Amino acid sequence: MALATPTQPLPPANIAVAPAPPGRPRPRLLALDGLRLVAALMVCLYHYAGRGGVVSASWHQNPTQVFPTLSRAAVYGCLGVEFFFVISGFVICMSSWGRPLGDFFRSRVARLYPAYWVALALVTGASLVLPAVVHAVRLDEFLVNLTMLQQPMGAPRVLGVCWTLWVEVRFYALFALLVVLPGVTYRRVVLFCSVWILAAVLGTSAGGPWTDLVVMPQYAPYFVGGLALYLVHRFGGGLLPWGIVALSWILGLRAATAGLWHTGSPRDPYVVMLVVTLAYAAVAAVAAGWTRWAAWPWLTTAGALTYPFYLVHEHLGWFVIRVLHRGWGLPPWPTLAVTVAVMLGLAWLIHRFVERPFGPRLRTALKDRAHAPRPV
Repeated sequence: MALATPTQPLPPANIAVAPAPPGRPRPRLLALDGLRLVAALMVCLYHYAGRGGVVSASWHQNPTQVFPTLSRAAVYGCLGVEFFFVISGFVICMSSWGRPLGDFFRSRVARLYPAYWVALALVTGASLVLPAVVHAVRLDEFLVNLTMLQQPMGAPRVLGVCWTLWVEVRFYALFALLVVLPGVTYRRVVLFCSVWILAAVLGTSAGGPWTDLVVMPQYAPYFVGGLALYLVHRFGGGLLPWGIVALSWILGLRAATAGLWHTGSPRDPYVVMLVVTLAYAAVAAVAAGWTRWAAWPWLTTAGALTYPFYLVHEHLGWFVIRVLHRGWGLPPWPTLAVTVAVMLGLAWLIHRFVERPFGPRLRTALKDRAHAPRPV
């Protein structure tokens, strides 16, 4: 089915678009791959030069003293997480269209867990070598981390960034149960976005632990914005999807400024709003088809490196900074550049030797064989 343009009527809203024929993969949006790496590098810059804490020990002083100018921009790198969530809403809607629930579940497990398990092993190993950077955990805590359910179980996190994975998993669960299970359609996605936004608003004013757990008022606007932007991409712009995008953007601005501008590192609320706006605008440009010119093959590699890079860059990066800067005496800027390069190289190794071979195998192994013919 051809994508509708603003001058064409939309397909019936209650009809699911048929999946692509076997052997014909969905066209890849290369610009979106590049945006994913940009978001990961934003978070990386924040962890290396925009915050204090453990990284200060690696630099032997607070990053604001090491990078007095860079750190003023790096403090906003944490908003790369919100950028990720907008992209995630877009990608999950795109990848689930025309798929049954089983395929959706298998694709998410095969995408998330192989690299995650390797990152856990690497960071745990580093904790034995340099506990000052990475605190070791007990065996039971490590095993719970393998499930990605350490936060609801109250276990320490091996990977500092994995709190965002717990947010993503809850989004996947909501979307799978309410949209993918009955079948993804335009109408169901719109209804899901509308109800989730309303629940997030109500949860902000009269929420509790269960509301925060299920509705996620602080992060719901970003996922909803990404979902609505995919509707724009697939069916063409219209008042309804663009209206959902606009509402989610407004609520996202409020969530970001309320949560960040008055925290430990000084942040200008107008800069926070600008960064969030640019994140929405970047994904909107992809949705509107304005980035078709960005068809460079290396963007595929950039997208492939994003997830493993995100997993390993924090604690292992602090480890590398400590070795290069404090151990070998390398100046700050070369240390920063080499550390980022080393983490990207490690991410490529994880993608090449873990994700590519084992992701498809895990997906195949998870297929339901209950109705397979029994061997004679």
